[in-house]
Amino acid sequence: MREASVYGEAARAVWLKSAIVSKQLDNSLGAIHGIGLAEYMVLLNLASSPTQSLRRVDIADAISRTASAITRMLMPMEKIGLVEKESSARDARVSLVKITKAGLEVFEHASLTLNAKAEGVLGGLSRKQANDLVGLLAKV
Repeated sequence: MREASVYGEAARAVWLKSAIVSKQLDNSLGAIHGIGLAEYMVLLNLASSPTQSLRRVDIADAISRTASAITRMLMPMEKIGLVEKESSARDARVSLVKITKAGLEVFEHASLTLNAKAEGVLGGLSRKQANDLVGLLAKV
């Protein structure tokens, strides 16, 4: 067997640790707020947008999912009132997704849960190491 590349080893480690962290955050968000980590990321992107609305394709790009996966994810979110469809003022052919007041409330509460759980999951890192990790991952 050939010696593993340090980049391959790094990629495998990032994938595995990402899966572990994602699972723990997803479980906490689901148990407490009824949404998963992917839905949280949708709400985060909508809440962070100046108009609190985005095109489906922009959401897909922001969270590295396909547009069809976003469409499937948004259907139950719309049904429970976290998001709503909105027409674009610029282009009637474009449909936007807008976070609702209820969606903002769930997002704010879920953010507290996510931050607390993330601190527990990543608690083995100092604040400086956590900041360094964010900087390193931004380069990927």
